Amino acid sequence: MRIFFSILLCSCFYFSFAQTDDDIPDYRSKKDNFLKMQEKDIRADVSQFTFGGISESLMKHRLYNIPLIGVKDDNIIFSNDTVTVQITKGTFDPLKHKITWYEDKYAVKIDNHAFWGTANTVPKHTITSVVAVIYGDTVVIPATAFVDLYEPKFYYNDDNGRQKTYCDVYRSPDQRKYYIYMVNGEDAGRYEVTWVIQDKKYLRRVVDWGF
Repeated sequence: MRIFFSILLCSCFYFSFAQTDDDIPDYRSKKDNFLKMQEKDIRADVSQFTFGGISESLMKHRLYNIPLIGVKDDNIIFSNDTVTVQITKGTFDPLKHKITWYEDKYAVKIDNHAFWGTANTVPKHTITSVVAVIYGDTVVIPATAFVDLYEPKFYYNDDNGRQKTYCDVYRSPDQRKYYIYMVNGEDAGRYEVTWVIQDKKYLRRVVDWGF
C-alpha cells in the first residue's frame, strides 16, 4: 500500500507542476481536510491509509481491511460477515445542472458549489449512493457528503492487464468505526475522500487533494 502511495504521489506532483495556473479561482473549502480534523482517534486511523495523513502515519496500528467481493463499471462492493458496503455511480447530465464558468472556458462551480474530480471541466460521472449494512442495520451516507464529488474511479488495469482498485473499506481496532475510502478523478482533478461511520451512524468525511 505504501509503495502505491509513493508512486501515485510522484505522479500527482508531476501533473501539479505541469498544469498551467491561469489564475483560475478555486472555491473548494479545506474544512474537510485531514489537517483540520479534531477527533484524535479517527485522525490516527485515517492517517494509516490517506495521502493527507501520510506525514502522521509513522505511529501505526492495525486496521481491519474489509474484503473486496465485486467491482463493475458502475458499482463496487466490499463485504464480510459483519458489514457490506456498496458504492454506485451514475452519469452527469449538464442540462440538469447550473455550471459556473470562469472566462467562459473553466468550470469552477456546479449548482453554486465548488467541486472535485476534474481540472475545471464538466464531469462525466457522479457518485449516486454510498450504503453500508452493519450487522443488519443500514447506514446511508447522505447525498450532501458526495454531491460535490465527481469522477468516481472503481478500478484500473495495471501494466499486465490485471484489474486493481484504489478503493478500500477499513474497520477500526475498537470495531466502532468504519472508513470508506476512494481515490477519484484524473490528473489535476485527482482527490481522495474518506467517509467515516461511527456506531452505525455517518459521522463526517475527509477530503484532500493537490498532493
